[in-house]
Amino acid sequence: MRSVVLDTETTGMPVTDGHRIIEIGCVELMGRRLTGRHFHVYLQPDREIDEGAIAVHGITNEFVQDKPRFKEVADEFFEFIKGAQLIIHNAAFDVGFINNEFALLNQQDRADISEHCSILDTLLMARERHPGQRNNLDALCKRYGVDNSGRELHGALLDAEILADVYLAMTGGQTNLSLAGEGSDGDGGRQQATPIKRLPADRPRTRVITASPEELEAHMARLAVIEKSAGAPPLWVQMEQGEGGA
Repeated sequence: MRSVVLDTETTGMPVTDGHRIIEIGCVELMGRRLTGRHFHVYLQPDREIDEGAIAVHGITNEFVQDKPRFKEVADEFFEFIKGAQLIIHNAAFDVGFINNEFALLNQQDRADISEHCSILDTLLMARERHPGQRNNLDALCKRYGVDNSGRELHGALLDAEILADVYLAMTGGQTNLSLAGEGSDGDGGRQQATPIKRLPADRPRTRVITASPEELEAHMARLAVIEKSAGAPPLWVQMEQGEGGA
């Protein structure tokens, strides 16, 4: 399954007060693995950003002044998310803003992205699994051992990357499959990838040590004990005789 982990930053809230999206960040998952593909853009919203919002994400009016407008990236963004499972924390917020942006362009066929994508809300998932507890992204990072040390402010792409790790941890999957093998074991049953080390091509041949006659005799005696106890040949013997299958 193709999934897209998505986050947005906005000029403020709610969307019904005319607030707009100023950043979109998406990362792609295929078969529960990060593919390296992402979509990221800052946007000129054609309105002032609330001071309260700036305090959260640090994106200023001056910064977005020369950025593209949503209409300039709408097609590329839609093609990136179309047909995917969207994984969003507090999905109602982001989906409402995205639908509004398409509606402002009079693109009514895109004004409800749930018609083109399935949507999984990790906030609702977290509330079901951890009722009565804090379930914002920072709290989930702490609970599942996800490193968010670089998250001093909110940022759509960074938050999407962190949410991807949180989602995989929440659903019991492996979260770090990079060849570098970076990361450490956290709680919550996460499994980290073991570092892959490339061996030099000119390395000495690995020594093969064969069993001695005494060791082979002890092995066969042990198999006989197992067969007598189980009333059937051990799996080892069955496999050697072609009876055990794959």
